[in-house]
Amino acid sequence: MSTTTARLPMLARFALVAALTSVVTLLAVSFVDARGLVPRPNEVRFNLPPAEDAPNPFLAGGVAFGQNTALYFSSGIGPGALNTDAPAGTPERYIDPAQFPGGELPDGVTITEAQGMNNMQRIVENLDSQGLTVHDITSMRIYLEAPPGADRADYAGWNRAYRKYMANVDRTTGEVLEQFEPVVIPNVVRPSRTNLEVATLPVQGWLVEIEVVAAYPQR
Repeated sequence: MSTTTARLPMLARFALVAALTSVVTLLAVSFVDARGLVPRPNEVRFNLPPAEDAPNPFLAGGVAFGQNTALYFSSGIGPGALNTDAPAGTPERYIDPAQFPGGELPDGVTITEAQGMNNMQRIVENLDSQGLTVHDITSMRIYLEAPPGADRADYAGWNRAYRKYMANVDRTTGEVLEQFEPVVIPNVVRPSRTNLEVATLPVQGWLVEIEVVAAYPQR
């Protein structure tokens, strides 16, 4: 018996398994498609409630990507050490004087909020280097360290910084939401998002570190 003849049964089995797998996959896809859940090839779909029910959600429950969507994953980015009047390694070193002249924070602005705004501006620059903007952000992961003397991370301060750049436009009217004015960048996008408190961040003085995923828009 030739080698070719001996291999036929095994090849036939492989063909049968492949065919069955294809059928199962097609059935599964057809079922999901029937419910309208599979994104189109170039679609980026945010899992948000209807705008009439929730014109101002904070974030998305998730994001679906079509198979032809090109994505960009940033590394963890922290605030820039721009306040050279403050000692190195202190949280105050990471206040951006362009945002807060002299590194002085107005009443009601926390050090985490200031660092968050500094950090978001670094995100803007990072995305710009790849032809993207904050309007293209689909997901965020934020690591927060508690400020010196605090028992826990300043989530409220970070969220105020976030709203200066993200999720600050009414989905129905297209207007900047009054409670967040003045914003740095008007942006209707509500990405999926995870906040984590950590014991320490990799750079002494950092209170905020951010990773983002962005989707290249269809030109």
